Amino acid sequence: MLGRNDVARNILILGASYGSLLGTKLLMAGHNVTLVCRRKTADLINREGTEVRIKLRDEKEHRAIHSRDLPGKVDAMPPEEVDVSRYDLVGLAMQEPQYNNHTIRVLMIKIAAAKLPCLSIMNMPPLPYLKRIPGLAAMDLEDAYTNAGVWDRFEPGLVSLCSPDPQAFRPPEEEANVLHVGLPTNFKAATFADEAHNRLLRELEADIDAVRLDGQDVPVKLKVFDSLFVPLAKWSMLLTGNYRCITPGEPQSIHDAVHGDLARSRAIYEHVDGIARKLGADPADQVPFEKYAKAAESLLKPSSAARAVANGAPYIERVDLLVKLIAHQLGEPNAEIDRTVETVDRKLDERIIEG
Repeated sequence: MLGRNDVARNILILGASYGSLLGTKLLMAGHNVTLVCRRKTADLINREGTEVRIKLRDEKEHRAIHSRDLPGKVDAMPPEEVDVSRYDLVGLAMQEPQYNNHTIRVLMIKIAAAKLPCLSIMNMPPLPYLKRIPGLAAMDLEDAYTNAGVWDRFEPGLVSLCSPDPQAFRPPEEEANVLHVGLPTNFKAATFADEAHNRLLRELEADIDAVRLDGQDVPVKLKVFDSLFVPLAKWSMLLTGNYRCITPGEPQSIHDAVHGDLARSRAIYEHVDGIARKLGADPADQVPFEKYAKAAESLLKPSSAARAVANGAPYIERVDLLVKLIAHQLGEPNAEIDRTVETVDRKLDERIIEG
């Protein structure tokens, strides 16, 4: 359902798993999407399309939304086949360590050279985005990244961040073109430096908002905010829940990480919120702990980071380490955050030794 401009935009999304959620919302709005992924997955998507399962408000069962039934067109390809001149916007939806892959690094060089606006829906904020926040611009944060050099060529004003609040996963028994949405909340995007790029963002926001399925509203919107700090609200959630799913033993669910000791969880959450406010965030940019704790009641699986570590991944996104580095450089260290980072470090070291 295109808006007042009636122009189908071409969006390149790096990452066909979580990226297919934003991609599907864009396809429903009449825009065209290219998903960058492995060749085997690309062949599957080009043959059968994508399927995103999502629950509409007041419905008990998930709906299966197939890309082949939508007005926009989807295709998929490996990174070496991408012609960046075709696209209006790039979505960054891979896990941060994946950008260290050689063919992805080459594609990132082309994207940076083309000066395409890049909207990240990673938990780990791209380094150029952090450079846009005065309190972080001069900090030494590179150690939190698998390869910080990936981001060297990007102009900070061309990179924005979208808080990946919707929870979704690829069902292990399904093919790689299927995504199941567990928590259908909104993507909350900060603006770019250039108003032309912000007009594009707001156009996509309005087009997605107008989509209906059988006359019903479809959850998971794109919401655009002027504040650079709105996406950082996710940090409190990640440090309180997702990374504390990683334990010295077996992973625990987000529910158990948060509700096992609610007072401790609140203290961690509010400390991270305080770090963001010290950088310049307004309390209105943030999500109250009570709202997060309520949402965590339904998050009965370990986080994707915890599952990755349990499955032997040698690298994961390290927002926990990023927040620790920021906290220490602000003179606001926290023993619980330091303990979480130590636990994650130890588990990843175990994987490397076992590998």
